[in-house]
Amino acid sequence: MIPPNVPAQRHQPAARRPRGVGVARRLLLAQALVLVVVAAATWIVAQVVGPPLFREHLHRARVPHLSSEQFHAEQAYRYATAISIAVAIGVAAATALVVTAYLSRRLQRSISRLSAAASAVADGRYDIRLSAPQLGGEFADVAGAFNQMAERLQSVERTRRQLFGDLAHEIRTPVSVLEAYMEAVEDGVKPLDTETVAMLREQTGRLVRFSADFAALAQAEEAQATITPEWVDVARLVGAVTSAVAERYARKHVTLTAQITPVPRLWADRQRLAQVLGNLLDNALRHTPPHGHVAISAATADAGDITFTVSDDGEGVAAEHLPHLFERFYRADTARHRNHGGAGIGLAIAKALTEAHGGRIGVASRGPGTGTTFTVTVPIQPPPLPHDGEPRQCAPTSS
Repeated sequence: MIPPNVPAQRHQPAARRPRGVGVARRLLLAQALVLVVVAAATWIVAQVVGPPLFREHLHRARVPHLSSEQFHAEQAYRYATAISIAVAIGVAAATALVVTAYLSRRLQRSISRLSAAASAVADGRYDIRLSAPQLGGEFADVAGAFNQMAERLQSVERTRRQLFGDLAHEIRTPVSVLEAYMEAVEDGVKPLDTETVAMLREQTGRLVRFSADFAALAQAEEAQATITPEWVDVARLVGAVTSAVAERYARKHVTLTAQITPVPRLWADRQRLAQVLGNLLDNALRHTPPHGHVAISAATADAGDITFTVSDDGEGVAAEHLPHLFERFYRADTARHRNHGGAGIGLAIAKALTEAHGGRIGVASRGPGTGTTFTVTVPIQPPPLPHDGEPRQCAPTSS
């Protein structure tokens, strides 16, 4: 079930617990018990039911009662019955022993490999995978569930390591600048003038901004419990979001256009959804050069959903980076994106908030220099009533 390079002895616990009866012995004992019961029941039936029936047939064949012929015939019947039962039980026992030993060995081997793989995962070896043991669908399901668990643990561990590395880098850069400037001021190399204070404020602001972004990500991933839906006018929502970023777009000389087709009102958390669209517009502005163009639109999808689209004609994204853009701190070009000032969690926040609405978010790009298109799809109607019959707040409210 696992690759041969998994040494089972390495994963034994330091203090081994006393083992009880193993699976193989349990199966053998169960088979033996069944055979004993079957043999006893067969023998009892043969002794209680067989002789009277045999004697009845002898009487019908006109064999005298209590004659020597009847005595020898009954003796022959008993011997034949005993020999037949003994041979049948012996063959059945041998067959059951062979089959049980074979199956129990395969089962025990599969369980041992599963145990060794679980111990390997407990030791931090998340690359372990199990193959199907060919013992039925249930064991295949167990192997599949184990592989899925190991894969998720591996992904969590990889994300954790990347998270700590990115946290260290994000904090180290402004702290190093602050430390250098403070030492320069203390040594008299730099005066505490307006330029120095501005630099100190910029770096402290970067730390504060990063802390706020990280807190926002934590809140977004717990947003399922904090979503406060209401009926939202989509046109007003998009208008408010574009107005909030209009000044920044104007400073960079990037054109922002909005196109809203007639759509029904949307059951969503207005502030959270505005945060999603705002993050996408900020990301588009960050990666669109001056005199570029960004467009936001909203339209009704075929499945009764509303799809928001944010597209730009900026830097674009290579195909290998597209599946990872919504991961925390992921950057397609680390150095360039750090210079742009992003912490790399805006898209992760957008994904978490979109999924909290029961929606989905996607991205498409034909490659570097071709622009990027983000799509956010959320359901129009509120979810159905829960099975417990408790009503949800579905009455329209002002947006």
